[in-house]
Amino acid sequence: MTPRLSRRAVLAASAAAALTPVLVPGTAAAAKKNALGAPYASYWYPDSLPSGSPGEGITWRSLKSWRAEQDTDLPFNKSAVPLARRFTPTPVNGTARAGQARVQSLVSFAPTASNPSQGAPTADYYATTHWAYVDELVFWGGSSGEGLILAPNAPVVDAAHRHGVPVLGNVFLPPVAYGGQLRWTRDLVQKDAFGRYPLAAQLVAVAVAYGFDGWFVNAETGGGDRALATDMRGFLAELKSLGTAKGLRVTWYDSMTVDGSVDWQDALNDRNRPFFEAADSMFLNFNWTRADLTSSGQLAQRMGRSRYALWAGVDVEASGWNKTVDWDAVLPEATDDVVSLSFYRPEWTRNHLPAGRTPAQFHAADDRFWSGRSLDPSRPDTSDTWRAPALAVADRSTVGAWPFATVFNTGHGLRWYEAGRAVSDTAWNHLGLQDRMPSRQWVVRTEGTRPAVGFDFADAWHGGSSLRVDGALDAPATLDLYATRLPLAADTVVELTHRAEAGEVAVELAVATAEPAGPGEPHPYTYLPVGTAGPGWTTRTVRLTGLTGTVHALGVRLTGSGGRVTWRLGALAVRAAGTVPRPAAPTALRVTDASAAGLRLTWQPAPGAVRHHTLHRLLPDGTRRFLGATCQRAFFVPGQKPEQGERAARFEVRAVGELYSVSTAATTDHPW
Repeated sequence: MTPRLSRRAVLAASAAAALTPVLVPGTAAAAKKNALGAPYASYWYPDSLPSGSPGEGITWRSLKSWRAEQDTDLPFNKSAVPLARRFTPTPVNGTARAGQARVQSLVSFAPTASNPSQGAPTADYYATTHWAYVDELVFWGGSSGEGLILAPNAPVVDAAHRHGVPVLGNVFLPPVAYGGQLRWTRDLVQKDAFGRYPLAAQLVAVAVAYGFDGWFVNAETGGGDRALATDMRGFLAELKSLGTAKGLRVTWYDSMTVDGSVDWQDALNDRNRPFFEAADSMFLNFNWTRADLTSSGQLAQRMGRSRYALWAGVDVEASGWNKTVDWDAVLPEATDDVVSLSFYRPEWTRNHLPAGRTPAQFHAADDRFWSGRSLDPSRPDTSDTWRAPALAVADRSTVGAWPFATVFNTGHGLRWYEAGRAVSDTAWNHLGLQDRMPSRQWVVRTEGTRPAVGFDFADAWHGGSSLRVDGALDAPATLDLYATRLPLAADTVVELTHRAEAGEVAVELAVATAEPAGPGEPHPYTYLPVGTAGPGWTTRTVRLTGLTGTVHALGVRLTGSGGRVTWRLGALAVRAAGTVPRPAAPTALRVTDASAAGLRLTWQPAPGAVRHHTLHRLLPDGTRRFLGATCQRAFFVPGQKPEQGERAARFEVRAVGELYSVSTAATTDHPW
């Protein structure tokens, strides 16, 4: 019988080609000192470092020697957004299932080294908005020449947490053919004099300090033995035990077997069962068959575990939605789902586009991947060979309390807007600034021609993007926006900021106080008039008169007067009537480090809910220059120089509240 091909070559080659630099020969194994300057996402070796010297821009560090109090980049990398609670509304179509298979996503957002902690001046970024279908995000990366253990950066964690998605750091022990050294595996599972695993405790300490949710452990370095496998299982068990006490989880990659060899099983069986027993879930390698997944699910259940704690890997790095997948092996149409699903490198939706790609092009591709060829989860194209997640798994939402507000900011843009005016023409990305995104992109119900719907970057009310609807509107069209669980009060109002760029369009707010009659059915909306949109940004406040109970969904109904319509929604808020309170100003703003590269600023947030902070520089002529925004309480400002005649630079930080109201400024001066 001819054995099935191992996934090792493709997996390791892609990781090595994308992430591994050429090592510079040398005699010292000491780590470079990280000079203060721009902060980056953290990465480590377990203990011992490679021979030679690190390449340009790479810092070699030992996890064993890491201490939170000595981590100068920690304030920039620590998540500021707690993991939100999710709920599952009635599925938007008849094929999406709740309570069965979920989706894991393994994403490489940037190279291991020099991955900015707080975004970068480019809009070219994997700013996915389809969190509603993701149950676990793995911050993929690592290489033998840079580091093997990656802590997710704060923007990724903050965006995921806002949507209720836990984020795992990655432990990648690469194959020998791609620089892996067995001593690094032994370093990871070393024991102290008391038989404990000190690096398990270190991994838990890192996750707690940085504010993410656990670890994905991938041990692919061959040459081990049964004793090493026993130590690995003990390490995993301790990592899980210590992590569970802190609310963390552990996912194991199907690689090492009980005899210490690396032999991808593509299934759960007796050769890897002990590792699954020691972890919370397991990623099954890519070469599975129907029989593999069926037997794996059955074995998991005999062990008293959920079959959905097994992730069937699907490699989409090279071909995205063109990938041939035996969908019925994982998500059969006629019976219950067999196991869960994991996408390896779905950032293909960005990477396959040619140079010069725009944010709009990326989001069009990302919508196609997650929502399907119809681009509307309520109208699934069942003839498509790609079974998009929206067709198979029920979406989830975190909009369960008010005040709630969104400006449809996707976390990247070509400019930065405030109150409908571009205050910076610099392209940017900072995923942590992403709003809670509509969970069903894009459900439109109409008897006429369906308009095009999507995020647009040519204009915005705040941030970098707005929601744009473009089409004939030859019949009224209802656009679902948010599945919610918002309790109504006597003074609840909904506020919309919108404009019409072409044509005339009458706008109504759609409010549902109950769930649909069944999967795939429309919400029982009540329609409340907003008014006719004009050419400039207009804010309208709608009282929810006559409605009681709980708001289950929010949307808009658009009616055109003939001809093509282009309409933009810049902001939506659910709040109490009356004046919007301003958050308190931050305090203790100061420059903590100055170098030729730039300045590091820190401050103390005021008590109360703060969405993020904005930073400006006050120029000698009295104008303000936008510098950036962050959810953290620290920010690096690159490339600052004195203006003509300026003896000191003045910096301002303001808190932005949940409803996008802005505090007064905290200021500090930096003498030149």
